[in-house]
Amino acid sequence: MRLLTQTLTVCLALSLSLAAPSLFDGPKTADHHGMEKHHDAKIDRCQGVEFDAIAPDEHGVTFFFKGDHMWTGFHGDAAMLNHTYKELSHTNAAFRMHHPDSADHDHVFFFLGDKVFSYYRHKLEEGYPKNIPEVFPGIPNHLDAAVECPKGECAADSVLFFKDSNVYQFDTRNKEVVLRQWSHLPNCTAAMRWLGHYYCFHGHNFTRFHPVTGAIVGNYPKDTRNYFMRCAKFGHGSNDTERERCSHVHLDAITSDGIGKAYAFRGNFYLRLSDRQTDGWHAFPISRTWKEIDGDVDAAFSYDGKLYIIKGEQLFVYKSGADYALFEGYPKPLKDELGIEGPIDAAFVCGDHEVVHVIKGRKMYDIDLNATPRTVQKDALLPFPRVDAGMCGPDGVKVFVGAHYFRYKSPMLLSHSRIRPHPQRISLELLGCDH
Repeated sequence: MRLLTQTLTVCLALSLSLAAPSLFDGPKTADHHGMEKHHDAKIDRCQGVEFDAIAPDEHGVTFFFKGDHMWTGFHGDAAMLNHTYKELSHTNAAFRMHHPDSADHDHVFFFLGDKVFSYYRHKLEEGYPKNIPEVFPGIPNHLDAAVECPKGECAADSVLFFKDSNVYQFDTRNKEVVLRQWSHLPNCTAAMRWLGHYYCFHGHNFTRFHPVTGAIVGNYPKDTRNYFMRCAKFGHGSNDTERERCSHVHLDAITSDGIGKAYAFRGNFYLRLSDRQTDGWHAFPISRTWKEIDGDVDAAFSYDGKLYIIKGEQLFVYKSGADYALFEGYPKPLKDELGIEGPIDAAFVCGDHEVVHVIKGRKMYDIDLNATPRTVQKDALLPFPRVDAGMCGPDGVKVFVGAHYFRYKSPMLLSHSRIRPHPQRISLELLGCDH
């Protein structure tokens, strides 16, 4: 594939001593999010804000809350909280419920003093507000933070409630509570789950933690303004995502890993769609997740719990999971592993089928992954002079060419058709941009 030249935005970590002063410094009261009197003040979160709560709505749009103000997404100006949630003057904590078997699934719960409010589509549910123990027995009043924890990341669908150094893990199915003391964590004024990772927000910093053990994961704290909002004097965590997601430059590769995560590769970056698809696509450097790969890739596909990435004449094979681990002995020559010379343009596997379809130039080659040695079984001429990427899913085969993709019901129809389907724009139809 063509080598794309990308300009990397490097997020530089600034020390707390050099950070801009917070507009809301100072000790907390027992109701730690006491409402500030700033109806007429324009709050700039780039000046340093200690958030009261952070939570997505049912569509995956993330909201940040401070006093009687709120922000939508990772950039933009503050708006009045009661313009969206008209019954709220401020909030102590908030989270989006993850409990697929419950009528409360995807509802957003806000906590204020000893009351809890339940919203769906920004409308207060009938009968609310209620006393917190009525809905969440065993959970104290005047909370500091809350965050959902789906089954698979916690032992069961749960909510983590924070108050001082105590963490209450609430099982949403049986309503049992396990109390833990995580005194090693800072006092979290807000908590957030983002792409399967968990973050405690304190001051204008954040710390990543493990949702079961509370262990701090990585080198923290870090400044929120470098990662979760767009600020002129800080590294722009959201710029890479917006640029890569809405770019009209062609994709290099696209695949899903068999455990619910989809990846699209472009230049030095990849876009990730989490298993909860309403969280949207987000961009990261390829080397962040696959440290052995430098720069762009040619193709990627998943098979039998493994993620295959092809770059030039080399094949990298990783174990699919939260932390991709390169199998010992890799990378290996593509010719030795798949029986075909590189570079190639695209590759994909459909479901549990053992055949990988490799596209090179105008031809598609079928290779049996269970054969020893692996060799090309058959080839077919395609109705495209060149293909950038390809993937196969429950809705058929997608072939990516330039800024568009074309959908076929099966690899056989792709190889036999001489008429192209209607083109669909990648940025608009697949990645959710508005252009």
